[in-house]
Amino acid sequence: MKALVLKQDGVLVHEVRPDPQARSGNELLIEVRHAGICGSDLPRAFHGKAYHYPLVMGHEFSGLVREAPKGSAWAAGDRVVAFPLLPCGSCAACQTGDYAQCSNYDYLGSRRDGGFSELVHVPEENLFRIPEKVSLESAAMTEPCAVALHGVEKLAIEAGMDALVIGGGPVGLMVAQWLRIKGCSPIRVADIDPAKLEIARSLGFEAFDSAKADLVEAMQAKDGGVDCVVEACGFPATFRQAILSAGRFGQVVFMGNIAGEFKLPEKDFSRILRNELRILGTWNSKVVPRGRDEWTRVLAFLDSRIDVQCLISHRPALAEGPEIFRKMEARELWFNKVVFAL
Repeated sequence: MKALVLKQDGVLVHEVRPDPQARSGNELLIEVRHAGICGSDLPRAFHGKAYHYPLVMGHEFSGLVREAPKGSAWAAGDRVVAFPLLPCGSCAACQTGDYAQCSNYDYLGSRRDGGFSELVHVPEENLFRIPEKVSLESAAMTEPCAVALHGVEKLAIEAGMDALVIGGGPVGLMVAQWLRIKGCSPIRVADIDPAKLEIARSLGFEAFDSAKADLVEAMQAKDGGVDCVVEACGFPATFRQAILSAGRFGQVVFMGNIAGEFKLPEKDFSRILRNELRILGTWNSKVVPRGRDEWTRVLAFLDSRIDVQCLISHRPALAEGPEIFRKMEARELWFNKVVFAL
């Protein structure tokens, strides 16, 4: 099979490898059709964040079942997406279905080989069926869309609450769409990238250019702040903006994986206390109980009330992987969501 392989830090090669071998009897062989590049794949590829080398990255992917074990509920040709976290199944977190808190998990695309390849083995319990109305390409966005939903689920939303999303990238704009479904209005999306702000406008959200005006000042001018704030960038400056943009009894979800040191002056910290803010963290997504889980709900909304197609900026072939990664890391091209077509 062909795969995009991270040979060592900063070295990506598209090459032919042996077909993968199953690690257990409950794994299905999946033909990958679409695989998205996550923001976490860049530091994994270029900043020594990989667990080992060589590594096939890719934890956001969709495909078709090629082979299923005898007695499986799946058959060749079934359209599927894969929850990439492989829980140990025995720790305290696993007993409650909180797999993202598992103390000894494995992970497709980071701890073991993932979806930047023509074939990958996935445990049966990690697979979800793609509804007929959802395209395979859109389904490859299920994982980040579930991450967005999981963060929004942290908020105690009442219809008519206003909301602010700091960060107009793919996850931020999926967050905004979930906030709308939950009943928030108006919803503002803040960013410094004009192209991303234009996508936000096309989706019907108020776009705020933080490069041209003071975000905190503008949000505090609206009844003292916002009801619901989601930080989807991961920078110390935007973490502070999120806290200062929240109004009385406001709720703040920190979603961005922070890069750098976050410090808060005494006056700003006092705002958390005096406004009785709720500060919430979020990580990954939930896949239980089946049928009511976040992945099933995402798949029910994709290509209807959740638009991910407008977020895809590039659709390269896997063979273009080394060059597209190089350009992304060097910022030689504008990109939003990059999804490989295999």
